[in-house]
Amino acid sequence: MLMGWTVRGMLLEAVARQAVAAKLLSLSGLFAVYKPKGPTSASVLNQLKAKLLSVVGIGKGTKMLGDMLAGSKKYTAIGELGNATDTFDSTGKVTEEKPYDWITQEDLENVLQKFTGSIIQAPPLYSALKKGGQRLSTLVKKGVAVEAKPPRPVTVYSLALKNFKPPLFTLDVECGGGFYVRSLVNDIGKELSSCASVQELTRTKQGPFTLEEHALYEDKWTIDEIAQSLERCMPLLPAGLSCKKLKTGLSEEHTVSCEDK
Repeated sequence: MLMGWTVRGMLLEAVARQAVAAKLLSLSGLFAVYKPKGPTSASVLNQLKAKLLSVVGIGKGTKMLGDMLAGSKKYTAIGELGNATDTFDSTGKVTEEKPYDWITQEDLENVLQKFTGSIIQAPPLYSALKKGGQRLSTLVKKGVAVEAKPPRPVTVYSLALKNFKPPLFTLDVECGGGFYVRSLVNDIGKELSSCASVQELTRTKQGPFTLEEHALYEDKWTIDEIAQSLERCMPLLPAGLSCKKLKTGLSEEHTVSCEDK
């Protein structure tokens, strides 16, 4: 009798999984996922795939990711004066310590003006930029000698100091592609004749998606929640691309990495 119930339970589970897979295949579009501090976008994606029977990319919506995420990005960053690290954030090893006692809120606000608009910025060595198909950060961790990428033009649309309680300061940043907030905070420390590193960093906007309105947290990684999220995000799609057109495509696995810049 126990064996009979076990087989029945397995059959019911298989039927349920088939139903979930069928519903996933019927969906198409884009939705945003919240990535907490620590894990990479790839690891979060793998967790999501495991919960959703390894299906993440939703139909033809995957083909629009590049265009949809090409807009500006917004971040809230907490920097710490007096400490510099090799990664420019709290995950790295401290490489320098300098006093910061003389720095005032006015000093910091004046410095921010130098980093607004079209500026030249050097990417951090620990970054998602690649050499020979591998991330620079991965190569550095392996002990491979890597040259830093040369400075390049980037755009900062807005930069504001929201809080200043030395040694901590909080910035709101809106920027274009290729911009690294970690490099910004590191450069601000140098400009103040001290040093600084990022302690916390939260992306609050990526293209048309905002953290407050669109990000799906892990406790809501279910088929029904994703379906609702797709519906909420539908108005963000380019004009002329209807829900009906999206739902004609087959599911395909795809993601765009939006690692901390």
